[in-house]
Amino acid sequence: MVKVRKGHFENKKKISQIFEDAVNESDDEKDICRSALGVDIGTSKTVFAKNGNGNGGKDYFSQRNAFIEVEYSKFTEKILQQNDICHYRLKDSIVVYGDGAEIFANTLNKETRRPLKNGLLNANEVNAVEIIKGILDDLIPDPEEKNAPLCFSIPAAPKKAESDIIYHEAIIKRLLDDKGFKSKSINEGMAVVFSELEKENFTGFGISAGGGMCNVCLSFLSIPHISFSISKGGDYIDEAVSSVTREVGTRVRSIKENKLNLLNTPENEIEDALHIYYDDLIRELVMTMKKSIEETSRIPKLSSPLPIVLSGGTAKPKGFKERFEKFLNQVEFPVEISEIRMARDPLNATANGALIAAMYQG
Repeated sequence: MVKVRKGHFENKKKISQIFEDAVNESDDEKDICRSALGVDIGTSKTVFAKNGNGNGGKDYFSQRNAFIEVEYSKFTEKILQQNDICHYRLKDSIVVYGDGAEIFANTLNKETRRPLKNGLLNANEVNAVEIIKGILDDLIPDPEEKNAPLCFSIPAAPKKAESDIIYHEAIIKRLLDDKGFKSKSINEGMAVVFSELEKENFTGFGISAGGGMCNVCLSFLSIPHISFSISKGGDYIDEAVSSVTREVGTRVRSIKENKLNLLNTPENEIEDALHIYYDDLIRELVMTMKKSIEETSRIPKLSSPLPIVLSGGTAKPKGFKERFEKFLNQVEFPVEISEIRMARDPLNATANGALIAAMYQG
């Protein structure tokens, strides 16, 4: 069972008041940051968030980070143009990218390719940067004013790939700055904290379970203390299930996204394999959290249990939260947990948190 780390916040009331004052900023200050934008650049999708038109809400737009090459013909090019499907000419081929790539792949019974792998630019795809640039240009409008603040998500550095994230971050920042933004990166797990843990003074665990990896950040009063990732996500599950069941990845992904319930008994071979690999991912995630906390000396003294917020498309199937809680309760976790809950909008939580960070940045 989980155990408590004893300790006390100093001047707790004073700290709470500071955060309350910061969150309840004046209308003038909010207006200054209305042009801020947030972008979640994930392995499978890019999600763009902006403030709504005066109603206090947020608007979200997304494109799949996917592409497919088809043989060039004037007829195909004309059809793509007439239907506003993102594409560009590449020698004797047409590269279709974004949501339209999935449509073409299903029609041609082919698999799409991705410009990102495990949360980072895919070194095996020579056109990865050009495709991400196209997706960002099509998805994100030009800034309303020069140097408008924009925050974009980056994963925590995977083990043995620390240098890769430096390149990834620099390229994405350059693409966004070239559009006229003043861009800044934010850790993916930290973005979930900004999105979901305002009432807890931005203290707790933010977890983003995406297509290429799972990102975790432990924040204390809006300051990240631990962040890490595991290189397992929805793609790992899709590929593993496809391999053992000999089923095409698109069908596996469709069952996972539209039908899977981890609380129910599996009804067929594919569902059985999905349960097995989901358990494997969750077990590794929990054990890596436990090990990371035990190995760090940066944990602040805590007087209260910490919440855990789950987000991302891989965490969306029914029963994910319950399976996560089950595995957590099977280990001697180093800190006491107050609750485990899903983000209010799991697919958009990271983009929303990036938007909030950009508003404060602005």
